[in-house]
This record gives sequence, structure tokens and C-alpha cells, in this order.
Amino acid sequence: MAASAHGSVWGPLRLGIPGLCCRRPPLGLYARMRRLPGPEVSGRSVAAASGPGAWGTDHYCLELLRKRDYEGYLCSLLLPAESRSSVFALRAFNVELAQVKDSVSEKTIGLMRMQFWKKTVEDIYCDNPPHQPVAIELWKAVKRHNLTKRWLMKIVDEREKNLDDKAYRNIKELENYAENTQSSLLYLTLEILGIKDLHADHAASHIGKAQGIVTCLRATPYHGSRRKVFLPMDICMLHGVSQEDFLRRNQDKNVRDVIYDIASQAHLHLKHARSFHKTVPVKAFPAFLQTVSLEDFLKKIQRVDFDIFHPSLQQKNTLLPLYLYIQSWRKTY
Repeated sequence: MAASAHGSVWGPLRLGIPGLCCRRPPLGLYARMRRLPGPEVSGRSVAAASGPGAWGTDHYCLELLRKRDYEGYLCSLLLPAESRSSVFALRAFNVELAQVKDSVSEKTIGLMRMQFWKKTVEDIYCDNPPHQPVAIELWKAVKRHNLTKRWLMKIVDEREKNLDDKAYRNIKELENYAENTQSSLLYLTLEILGIKDLHADHAASHIGKAQGIVTCLRATPYHGSRRKVFLPMDICMLHGVSQEDFLRRNQDKNVRDVIYDIASQAHLHLKHARSFHKTVPVKAFPAFLQTVSLEDFLKKIQRVDFDIFHPSLQQKNTLLPLYLYIQSWRKTY
């Protein structure tokens, strides 16, 4: 199959931590990892955190993230203690926006929710956040780190435009969406870490684009189950593949070639991001821990010959917390 030959073009993928077996991890590492919270949400629901006698707004954000963005939750746990709660708030804000599209039956309702978050961002910068847990925590983060309003508004605006159930016309359109959402999230994370550096921004831009592309690929089976396909149309047309091919879970060579081309673009963005490795401040590396999960997915999809519907791609990597911890310890991305 042609896709198998394509896989060799990538060369060996570096799963987050090069030479893992060559160096001995710090004493007690495995014991610490066993204490990391799991993906399950405890007995009390996320929604309960905003009710009377709730844990508090900070715990609401943490639980929302643990339930809806487990990889982001794990990455956030490994940030410096003084930055952690602010990043939890930022990522919880992103989760709130991301789940609007899937939780509404009509676009009008989605637009109303996005309008709420637009007004919320405006109110946060007027020191008047609404009594909503994520909004309150985001307000604290803005006050604490003087976060740039423009990045927050870009995320809301882009999520709002994405409420239309339309496939991306080309890979550039998908990259623009990723830049305005995932990369903006990383720019804000760098601000929380106190990093103002052009090279770090360049790396964040490429990692955000890789994240957006991988997220689009990972969600393809889910979207297909709802009779929707969002993969870039230009690449599908290039290989003579229709949306119906994905809805029918066609696994022929042309379909895999489409997935190969899209995954290769994510791979290239990771390579570009790492080309700045020597010039990016070490303090910025914790913001880029998500490269571990991105590499993990790209490695798995290469292993299954770019079959986007292969069951193994839907399985969680139980070693991801360990890989993330060692990546953090090695101070690299």
C-alpha cells in the first residue's frame, strides 16, 4: 500500500523523550506518577461546583479540564506551581468554548453562548466578571498576569465562526483556525509563565497549528458518526476522495493518502517548532508539553498505515503521564 511507503518519508518519530532508555529517571518518579489523578471525575459532578457549598471556582476549572481535556489537564499539572491555577482557568475557558458546537442543536443558540463569552471577556477587563466559575478564575488570571485581551477575543471569534458545519476548504484554512485558537492559547500560556520571546512565539505558533491539525484528525471518526466531515477539501479532491468515503469508513489507498498528507503537515509543524529549540528560553518549555501527545498520535497513525478509523487510535496511552513527567524533567520539547 502506498501509504506504507509514505510512512518512511517521515523518518523515525521522536515520541516526546529521545533516548528514554539511555538515562535513569529520578528516584521516586514512578511512585509520584502513581499519585497523579486519573481521568475519572469524582462523585460530585462538574456542574455541582458552581452550586451552594461548592468546592470553589478553582476546583470547578480543574474538574472541567480533567473531564473534558485530560491531556491538557496532565500538561497543566506539570507547570510551575505559581502558574498552574491560571493555566487551568485559561484551558477551562477554551473547553467551555470548544464544547458549545457539540452541545447546541441550533446555531442561534451557539451564537448566543458565544456572545455571552465575548461580553464576559469585556467585563473581565472592566473588573466586573459574571458569577460563573470559569469567568471568575479567568479574571483572576488576567489580573495576576496582565493577559493580552486580543488573544482571548481571537479564540472566541474563531470558535464562533466555526459554528458553521462546513469542511475546511484547504489546509491553510485549518491552519488559520488552529493559529487563532490553539496558538493563541499557547501565547497566553507563555504570558502566564512570564515569557516574552519571539522564538518562543514562533514555536508556539507551529505547535498550535500541529495541535489543531491533530485534533481535526482525531475527531474524524466521531464527526463521521454524526454524518459530518471537516477534513480539508483541497486534499480530498487531490486524491479523488469524497466526504461519503469517510462517512462509509472507506479504507482504500486514496483515503489513507489524504490522512497521510494532513498528518504530514502536523509533523512538519512540529519539526519547525523544534528548529527553535536552542533559542527558546528554557522557562518556556513547560508550555509546550503537549508535543508529547501530538507525537504519540502521529506515531500511532503511522504504525496503522494511516487508517484513521483503526481502533487503536481511540485508545488512551496509559503511559502518557509518565512520558510527560520525563519530558518535563528533561526540560525539552
